[in-house]
Amino acid sequence: MDVLVVGASGLLGGNVVTVAQERGWSVAGTYHSDPPAFDCPLYELDVRSSAECENVLEETSPDAVINCAAATDVDDCENNPGLATNVNAEGAGTVAELAAETDTALLHTSTDYVFDGTRSSPYPETASTNPIQVYGTSKLEGERAVQQAHDTAIVARLSFVYGRTQPEGELSGFPAWVRETAKGGETVPLFTDQRITPSQAGTTARTLLDLLDHDAKGTFNVASRSCVTPYEFGEALLEEFGELTDLLEESSVEDIDRDADRPKYTCLDTSKVESALGRPQPTLDEDFAALF
Repeated sequence: MDVLVVGASGLLGGNVVTVAQERGWSVAGTYHSDPPAFDCPLYELDVRSSAECENVLEETSPDAVINCAAATDVDDCENNPGLATNVNAEGAGTVAELAAETDTALLHTSTDYVFDGTRSSPYPETASTNPIQVYGTSKLEGERAVQQAHDTAIVARLSFVYGRTQPEGELSGFPAWVRETAKGGETVPLFTDQRITPSQAGTTARTLLDLLDHDAKGTFNVASRSCVTPYEFGEALLEEFGELTDLLEESSVEDIDRDADRPKYTCLDTSKVESALGRPQPTLDEDFAALF
């Protein structure tokens, strides 16, 4: 399969490129500013420009587009709502429209932050959406734009993406911060009143490509089966790293003054994607086994 990965320089996009290449797929990628070190055709692209998007689609003529590009800094989105809307909503719609015009399959990545966090059991795809910050609102608008433009698109909702950047293989984000903070002998404060289902970038990439391989369509939750607090997540990481877990400190989402609100519960029900692919999603322990 020939695929175009929009946002190949990001954590998820880079893993999608890597897994697709491992499967022998023909891959092209886009980046916003700094090109990743992949051995494949790469194109500088601003998804806010319909002309640039059209040129890249014409140049690559893929069988499928996987859109991983997004403005993901939640607090920055709160302070720059225009940017969030332009990239996460309008840009997503533009890519979807162009893919539909050329009868190209599309997989668009979204987020658990389309939910408000008031449930106490995992969210199915059919649960009512009600984002509580600009980032979630812009991503929900992006979902709707994609669904309106492309009848057979896949929308994949992810939760707390973490893992290794590719092609370098460097641990990044939350796990890297937890490890380096603990190695420095500093206290690691983590929330005990928020629950998530972490999405390991490598295994998430495999699930996304599997959905394309199965000609799926519609909305799917793609995350681990483990519903954990950041504290529990950090504790498991420190045990994996062999660092002192007594450096962990319990904290609350209310302890930090941030520009954007975060939902306290966004665990995702993965039964739909498991049924579509005929296998279970990984647990946190299984994702760790693949990562470390």
